[in-house]
Amino acid sequence: MINVDFMDEDGFTDENQKDEIESLISYAYGHLDEKDHAEISISFVDEEEIKDINRDYRGKDTVTDVISFAMEDEDDNVIHEDAPRMLGDIIICTDRAKAQAEEYGHSYKRELMFLSLHGFLHLLGYDHMEVEEEKEMNRLQDEILDAFGVTREE
Repeated sequence: MINVDFMDEDGFTDENQKDEIESLISYAYGHLDEKDHAEISISFVDEEEIKDINRDYRGKDTVTDVISFAMEDEDDNVIHEDAPRMLGDIIICTDRAKAQAEEYGHSYKRELMFLSLHGFLHLLGYDHMEVEEEKEMNRLQDEILDAFGVTREE
């Protein structure tokens, strides 16, 4: 089981989309055969805020669509055996999501779902820095979105 906590919402008030994102993340967690109780947070920000975050934490003074901050690493110690895993934070730029949805010819909802899943996979340790890692991450994204019923036509 995974709990999704929505934080900074930057005017993002569509409860149906939040519910769908939470359902997708929960589905993905089970699909990846993760068993422990876990928590993540998702924030929605504008271009100015994500650019500041990208500059301050990643050294890249540019706007991006999604940033993930994983809280786990290989050396993590369990605080308490009953405490949920704190996987980390996902920050989505709603302005970029809207622009990319238009650019790619699909819905804003589909882009938010994709970015949420993409950020979530990063929290679980998936990456796309190397060609083989990128292939695996892309395969998983497509597999999970398809199985969950999120298509490019949405």
